[in-house]
Amino acid sequence: MPISCPLEIRPLTAEEFQSVDFRVMGHAFACQNRLGCLCEEDAYQHDLLARLSPDGFKSVNIEVPVTVSYQDFEKTYFIDLVADNAVYELKTVSGLNTKHQAQLLNYLFLLGVQRGKLLNFRPRKGAGRIHATSLTTEERYRLQIDTHRWRDLTRACVLLRETMDHLLRDWGAFLDFVLFQQALTHFSGGEERVVQRLPLERDGISLGTQRFHLHGPATAFRVTSVTQDLTSMEVHFRRLLALTQLQAIQWINLNHAKIQFITIQA
Repeated sequence: MPISCPLEIRPLTAEEFQSVDFRVMGHAFACQNRLGCLCEEDAYQHDLLARLSPDGFKSVNIEVPVTVSYQDFEKTYFIDLVADNAVYELKTVSGLNTKHQAQLLNYLFLLGVQRGKLLNFRPRKGAGRIHATSLTTEERYRLQIDTHRWRDLTRACVLLRETMDHLLRDWGAFLDFVLFQQALTHFSGGEERVVQRLPLERDGISLGTQRFHLHGPATAFRVTSVTQDLTSMEVHFRRLLALTQLQAIQWINLNHAKIQFITIQA
């Protein structure tokens, strides 16, 4: 199985989720009232577990593993809390942001469920935010792959493109772009071989070094998830490339279901 979880999590309707969440939030507020707002995340996580388990919940689990695999690559995510099929991601931050939302949505897509909640214990009165998606598992596999601006400069470029294609067809789109970057790094030889610091230079002036992912002696690759102003991002890639001795950057952009393969050459 390319995506697996030992816990069977059933998708909940909006009404079902709200019913579970009403009970969970009562305990979450009691948890913060007792512990305060300055503890680390795992303290709230274990306190919630202790409160929910004896209160009539059929199933309460923390650190639920979700494993994504392809051939000999494997990455495991851990869901903070699942209570009667309701998925929660716990935080202790000053404020929730889009990165936290993206993390939760990544978990929902992997699990094939439509809603979950971010629960933040750092604010003095607590803060929770339900996120829902109408995206189905079937829609995640309706890929639009655009390779018209890609150039297979070396055999390594061919393997990179083919591997990415296989990963997308195995896992689907809309997932965290870092997952794909890590998988491509693995299949390109591993982090120790692939991740290198290269010198940057502008008009003969040394600017130090910067980290690149190399799949060949003079070719780097990068996976992003840019959904707006792709042209501006390409301009910045070209500026970065001009500071190096690289011949090209192979850019793979995940714009939801639209996957763009772009070769940027010096």
